[in-house]
Amino acid sequence: MPIEFTHIPGKTADAAVPFFYDFAETATKLGLIEDSGFQKIVVDDSAGLLTNMDLASQVLNRTASLEVVLTHWAGVIDPTVAARQLASIDKESGGRLALRMISEPLNDDDAEIRPVGHGVVWQRIDEYLVLLKRLWSNDRPFDHEGAFYSIKGGYVPRKGPHGADLVIRMGGQSGTALKVAGRHADLFELAPGSIDDIRQLMERARGAAAEYGRAGKLRFALPVRIHQGVSAAGHQAVDLSGPPAQVALSLLAYAALGIDEFMVVGVDRPHEIATVGRETMALLRNSLARREADAPQLGRFISRERGPQAANRGPS
Repeated sequence: MPIEFTHIPGKTADAAVPFFYDFAETATKLGLIEDSGFQKIVVDDSAGLLTNMDLASQVLNRTASLEVVLTHWAGVIDPTVAARQLASIDKESGGRLALRMISEPLNDDDAEIRPVGHGVVWQRIDEYLVLLKRLWSNDRPFDHEGAFYSIKGGYVPRKGPHGADLVIRMGGQSGTALKVAGRHADLFELAPGSIDDIRQLMERARGAAAEYGRAGKLRFALPVRIHQGVSAAGHQAVDLSGPPAQVALSLLAYAALGIDEFMVVGVDRPHEIATVGRETMALLRNSLARREADAPQLGRFISRERGPQAANRGPS
């Protein structure tokens, strides 16, 4: 699968308001983001979960191919309501929605109802995701009584095109977070760090997924900050700077680890979007394509060397 790029919006040009504040300006940028080769965009607004859902719908309505990565968390909306709304958004977009589950909300508005303790937070996320998937796939109403949620006659009549296979994105570094991600995540968002740090986290995530028979199904995304500038609040990323060829070379080293996606932070001005898309991303994709094209030729060369003539050479 080729490398994909996801745009993480930061601030507008004046660095004072969120990316989605002026949607007339945003619509122009969305077109540029899409045309420049980004496949996805993260919706992660500080206004909260309901605003994120509304923004996701607007972005999907104003783009033709961009997948929206909707930031979401448990504890704000009842699972049945959330499952119905998310299925509706996914259905209306033709299946271009992905769900990015985080462990904490972007603000403390729900501090009084939020469970206390890291392990308890992840237990609630686990139960929440189990219920979402069940609601997206069941063909008749069901009841549920769990540690955090009670449902009577839970049912979503209008399923999304993916059903229970809607892409779930998660992250985390603790054993508890990795266990829940190993059970549910299709794509694991890595924490920034050195090459060795990232490799070790990937191995831990695969190990957690292997406990559920999902090690081969887990893909990886790495947040990267390209160029210096205003970054998106709440997003830590690997810092990369320099001309497009130098940045592409740095990305190539991370891609060699088996990373499937780069989440680009801090690229919000039109010329930055265009440069990263049409130069940095294009250079990386061309380099990866050349490597893939060279690999079969190397294999054929080795096969010829190991053919009958090579076998008859005997020891030298």
